[in-house]
Amino acid sequence: MSTTTYLELSEDGGGAHKFYEVTVDGTAVSVRYGRIGAGGQLKTQSFPSAEKAKAAAARKIGEKVRKGYAPAVPGGRAARPVTRRQVTSAPSTARSVAPVLWRFRTDAAAFGIHIDEDRCWVGNQNGDVYTLGHDGEVLARYRLPEGVKCLVADDFWIYAGCDDGTVYDLSSKLPFAAYEIATDVDIFWLDIHEGVLNVADRQGGLTVIDHEDEFQWSRKSSGDHAWMVRRDDHAVYHGHGDGVTAYSRDGSGELWHTRTRGSVLFGWQEDRSVYAGTDRRVVQRLAKDTGRVEATYSCDSVVYSCATAPGGRYVFAGDSSSSVYCFAEDGTRLWKLGTGAGSALSMQYRDQKLYIVTTDGSLACVDASEAAIADAQRGTVPTAVDIKSAAGMPTFTPARSAESVRAVASVPANGVVVECVQEGSRLRMRVTSAGYDPTWNVQFPRHIRQAGARYVVDSLHTSPGGFYRVHGEIQRLL
Repeated sequence: MSTTTYLELSEDGGGAHKFYEVTVDGTAVSVRYGRIGAGGQLKTQSFPSAEKAKAAAARKIGEKVRKGYAPAVPGGRAARPVTRRQVTSAPSTARSVAPVLWRFRTDAAAFGIHIDEDRCWVGNQNGDVYTLGHDGEVLARYRLPEGVKCLVADDFWIYAGCDDGTVYDLSSKLPFAAYEIATDVDIFWLDIHEGVLNVADRQGGLTVIDHEDEFQWSRKSSGDHAWMVRRDDHAVYHGHGDGVTAYSRDGSGELWHTRTRGSVLFGWQEDRSVYAGTDRRVVQRLAKDTGRVEATYSCDSVVYSCATAPGGRYVFAGDSSSSVYCFAEDGTRLWKLGTGAGSALSMQYRDQKLYIVTTDGSLACVDASEAAIADAQRGTVPTAVDIKSAAGMPTFTPARSAESVRAVASVPANGVVVECVQEGSRLRMRVTSAGYDPTWNVQFPRHIRQAGARYVVDSLHTSPGGFYRVHGEIQRLL
């Protein structure tokens, strides 16, 4: 006969709002935890006897009670709504409109953008992520459970940070939940570097999670509403209501803190500098080694987004009045043009084109070449092509269990086999194919791990952190 204990911790003022449930069934102890109103995560551990299982459950419950959890009735409290960025968009005051080559409307405000060599990615508040070719052709759609706050790339891998506190890996045929952020963290922005997740949140906190989805360290900065986090080989750069703070990679200390002109609403980085867009109508360039303000780029309205050309040769900005700007490296304004599609919430420059995602849900491709901009300033712009979704476009939804992954009876040519093994209370993934270090862990979606199960993946890549990362499709071996 099984017994279940259900606890909740709900704090006023936007604090913790989470549950913890412990079920003892014979020699097995199952723990389910997460945000109140959500399904949460489930972990199960076996013990040598029923008595030891009960003792372990009692310890877990006692630890939570000492932290403020109390018995509750499931469903008694409603889920607390996640923070969605409230933005306004005024008409542009620019005299001319940007030379938009094509525009794709996603039907909801869009924050997420990533442009790589092959594709354009856009994610919106409805949880839709679309991929398009550079000519605007719609290639695929991902349906995620909650709104997409941002899209980030880490080498081959593309990740979507969502309002449900989950980070999804979109790199294979099926999206997977790659990271489950701590249940009391309200994600605002994230960055992933060599498999390590860095999360900036509503309360101005910074949380760092490793490739095994396990907490590493956190810091609370002097400002709240942290809309910027960027990471490189040397530090983590955290932008919030009181400026930008740089921390050492291991979290052992603060390297520098710079008060920017206004609260930080967006961040960008180059090799030697970080760029902070603020509510005081500026983008400021800060030296990564010292935090010194090297240049200021002045706009006419609140800055929602910014980006650079390689090396910082040009600096671009999008404001709350539906305009985009281009500056020379030293801060000289070169041009200002209207977007024709709302305010740019994120942007990226590539191959003389500026890609923006906007408050009206558009992904727009702007010709940022000197000739096209000169024509636009004279009032001559191309007719923007409005892209329509293709009929029969493939649509992908997240894999939630091992059974949702395609099963195969044999290992495909060049496939790599990994196995799920139990290590104490944790499930780890190890490589069994020849040519790999069998002691290294494999970064792998938690939702589909089953002790003893084997999977085949397209390829594994070595991470400097001493683990392997899956690239391509994951299939379950029968």
